[in-house]
Amino acid sequence: MNIIESIKEKLLPGKSNLYAKKIYINLLLNNAISRCAIASANRKVNPQQPSTWEFSGFSQNGEDGIIEFLISALNYSNKYFLEIGTGNGIENNTSYLGHIKKFSGLQVEGSDQFHADALMIKPWLVECMNSFVDETTVQAIYQKMLIKDPDVFSIDIDGNDYYITKLLLETGLQPKIIVVEYNSAYGPEQSKTIPYHKNFNMFATEFSYLYYGVSLQGWKNLLASYGYEFVTVDSNGVNAFFINTKEFAEGFINDIEKIEFKENQHQLRLFNTTHEGQFEKMKHLPFVNI
Repeated sequence: MNIIESIKEKLLPGKSNLYAKKIYINLLLNNAISRCAIASANRKVNPQQPSTWEFSGFSQNGEDGIIEFLISALNYSNKYFLEIGTGNGIENNTSYLGHIKKFSGLQVEGSDQFHADALMIKPWLVECMNSFVDETTVQAIYQKMLIKDPDVFSIDIDGNDYYITKLLLETGLQPKIIVVEYNSAYGPEQSKTIPYHKNFNMFATEFSYLYYGVSLQGWKNLLASYGYEFVTVDSNGVNAFFINTKEFAEGFINDIEKIEFKENQHQLRLFNTTHEGQFEKMKHLPFVNI
């Protein structure tokens, strides 16, 4: 190999592209940290009003603030989490805990590229697992966890969330706080999810950003059967929060003015109709009552 070929091999295109990608990923990380500092400093928390708990640095819809508030109220924190569907390690529900609060935990992501990105900037106490999540991989995820009763369990895989969560709880997972994405298109009362499909892809369905996931009432029914009580949804209508009340001071939840239901603001803008109109569009598709 001559010197020109050697330079090309070392710098172009792969190595230079990787270097540029590292710069870009770290820029995103620094932006997220800056958002955390500004947003958290400017909120005025009212323990009774969940909307005041919210702020976003790494999360999209105020989850960072809600999770931080709930963790601060735990009787005991083990500073460990599990999140399934963590993207590139920057925009999710637990990177705030890893980068800012110095938690350890397991982040699971199915995309090879997102997983590679996450490895570039992951906190040293956090493990990143590259695995497409279905019924066959639940046991491997559970075994990979260092602590089986983490402070936080979060899942957002835009599809089989109900089935994976149920299997994890059946396997023995006992989180103190659970964060799940709900699909507001089902409305506040229907208890439904999509049929299980091993390779479900929301973007390959007839209605992207509409036909996916679990109704809020479906989550309430499932998680209540495992002893979890509903706390609130975020004010953008994306995530629902549940707790094991035994892990909190007696009566902690009694005075909270729960946000019982919110329309998903992205879906509201995208389809220009409320949940009634959204469900009407897809009511002919298969669902499972839960």
